[in-house]
Amino acid sequence: MQAGYRAEVETRMKRLYARLSEKDRRRYAAVEADKLGHGGFEYIAKLFEMDPKTIRQGLKDLEEELDPVGERIRKKGA
Repeated sequence: MQAGYRAEVETRMKRLYARLSEKDRRRYAAVEADKLGHGGFEYIAKLFEMDPKTIRQGLKDLEEELDPVGERIRKKGA
């Protein structure tokens, strides 16, 4: 069985992906790729038109216990 989602699910995933910040895009892609298992990284990289290395960085981001930025969205003074 090949990894993948139905076309209508892919469309919703792409809409969500487009609304996320860069860091959240990496994290979302990493979670989806991890859920799919074998072939998931390649499938998600193609779906979101991103480098598989970016997905691996998303996994590293998710392994951090706390987000270094914390709850802040904007930098101090912005």
